[in-house]
Amino acid sequence: MDQQTEIEIQAAAFRRLQEHLMKDRTDVQNIDLMNLAGFCRNCLARWYQEAAAEQGIELGKIEAREKYYGMTMDDWKSKYQTDANPEKQAAFEVAFKENVTDKS
Repeated sequence: MDQQTEIEIQAAAFRRLQEHLMKDRTDVQNIDLMNLAGFCRNCLARWYQEAAAEQGIELGKIEAREKYYGMTMDDWKSKYQTDANPEKQAAFEVAFKENVTDKS
């Protein structure tokens, strides 16, 4: 497979993951994603923002999240986010520290 085709396939797979989390599985909470997989929708939006920066494209955090959620964060929270119990919150603290915060 040539490099351009591989890039296009990777981009298509990413778009499908984005659509899956944005439209098909709005029931999956970010805290559960982070606790189980070490990333969430916000991480994906941040990675999108970082990739844009690597291309010299300035993209703010809010704009990146809107592209990834398909709506504002406030709208997403009011439509889909549920309260997390103390156990999930404690697990999130660990997962966030292990996967998101600067380890250097």
